[in-house]
Amino acid sequence: MKYYSGKVVWITGASSGIGEALTNELAKHGARLILSARRKEELERVKGNCPIATQANIKILPLDLSQSDTLKLSVEAAIQMFGQVDILFNNGGISQRSLAKETLLEVDRKVMEVDYFGTIGITKYLVPHLLSRKAGHIVTISSVMGKIGTPYRSGYAAAKHALHGFFDSLRAELWKESKDIHVTIVCPGWIKTNITMHAVTGDGTTLNKMDGSTNTGMPPEIFAPKVLKAIANKKEEVYIGGFKEIFAVYLKRFLPRTFSKIIRKAQVR
Repeated sequence: MKYYSGKVVWITGASSGIGEALTNELAKHGARLILSARRKEELERVKGNCPIATQANIKILPLDLSQSDTLKLSVEAAIQMFGQVDILFNNGGISQRSLAKETLLEVDRKVMEVDYFGTIGITKYLVPHLLSRKAGHIVTISSVMGKIGTPYRSGYAAAKHALHGFFDSLRAELWKESKDIHVTIVCPGWIKTNITMHAVTGDGTTLNKMDGSTNTGMPPEIFAPKVLKAIANKKEEVYIGGFKEIFAVYLKRFLPRTFSKIIRKAQVR
């Protein structure tokens, strides 16, 4: 896709799953890439798996979204790597699996700190750069949980819902400054990644278990080109996944009482 050729694309959460698949796909389209996540060795692995001819255009920038006091410096470092950032993929985050009544408040705060505050922190510090250039694209990987809520995901759904409120507002504000700065919210359904393995439970420990829905979800290698096409077409919001979870979004929108009756009995673990 010509949209990405030569563009500087910064991907958070690039060490596995969706972030790794996006890296591989964007490298094919001639993008210059900045890869961020906590684990530098995994970022190096992702870079090393890209074609050798593209590796000179891939930079590594370790980043911990939970460390809010480091985010401004990380944004400054990202801009310096290629002199600009054209597209930001807010893809980093953690999930949660526990009943709301059994989830410690500090666990809800942890999920919100990473998934919401970390994401909007990176974005807020990058926006002045995009405005100075009067161009750019902010992409946030949300979830269908940003549109619906299910049992065992109260903290995760809350953080994803919050992202929609923030980025819908930001889109409207940026339009007044420059019509060439775009905001896309992506809502994946079940994608076969390790996100469930790393999900936090009610007491903050790691789940270390793959749930059935995630295990049978869309491979990230299938997801990545679909989302890149939607972004190139400057979609404001896009749902990508299996029929069941995408149908649930529309059911909640148009028949909320029916959705409520179904979801409270659904097997979602």
